[in-house]
Amino acid sequence: MDGSIATDVFLPVALAVIMGSLGLSLTPADFRRVLVLPRGVAIGLANLLVVSPFLAIAVAELYSLPATLAIGLVLLGASPGGTMANLLTHLARGDVALSVTMTALSSVAAVVTVPLYLGIGAGYFDAPDVSDELSLGGIVARVFLITVVPLTIGMALRRRSPERVQEVQGRVKQVALGVFLLVVVGAVASEFDEVTANFADVAAAALTLNLLAMSVSYAVARVARLDNRQSTAIAMELGVHNSTLAIAVAATVSSELAIPAAVYSVFMFVTAGLFARAMHRRNAEPAAAVS
Repeated sequence: MDGSIATDVFLPVALAVIMGSLGLSLTPADFRRVLVLPRGVAIGLANLLVVSPFLAIAVAELYSLPATLAIGLVLLGASPGGTMANLLTHLARGDVALSVTMTALSSVAAVVTVPLYLGIGAGYFDAPDVSDELSLGGIVARVFLITVVPLTIGMALRRRSPERVQEVQGRVKQVALGVFLLVVVGAVASEFDEVTANFADVAAAALTLNLLAMSVSYAVARVARLDNRQSTAIAMELGVHNSTLAIAVAATVSSELAIPAAVYSVFMFVTAGLFARAMHRRNAEPAAAVS
């Protein structure tokens, strides 16, 4: 696949499909839930929007990643929760309502947080080549167009034709998953030489970030006295990022920036799937059934 076509056409369309599929599953109640479950949502978003990006910085330092790859890892850490986190939370018998609310709110917040942490990462790791290519205003506009707009359209379609949306929602999610897999494969293939040359370092850093983010966020939630189901939802949200968004944003600056997100995608479903399996039985216990 030609690199410019993938960057300019396929990636934005792929992400729009994924975000549109998320919108089809949302209602205004998912955003209002922050008023109903303020503590769970606040702790979850604090983990996702603050803890995760700074964990990414720490892990990049730990593995002494080259500046561009380090910034790519920070970009991945700053990305919102992915739609698959909701499904895995359901399989783990976690608090799906909390998961959906965090995904929705973090996806909208990404208009601010993704460009913000991208700039912080570029400054911290002193990468003038990346900094020179950064157009934060352009990135804000791009993130808005490929996340908030299709998300809003999906919600509007659900409100207008709920029965029809119910009929097609399963197929749309399947298409979204297929599109996601194609994006990951395409991102790896387009930078195959760079991926193979740096795979060991990036793979170790990506896996470490994934495990740390899930473990730390779960521990923070439990210390904050959230129950197992809420803590499961928060940990899953930290483990399964919207890596498609990270890849799409990275590709507008430097294709090498997309490598950490592509490699992370290889691991996140395995680790999150194992976590879901481990939590499935625990969350079925009566003491954990109240959210």
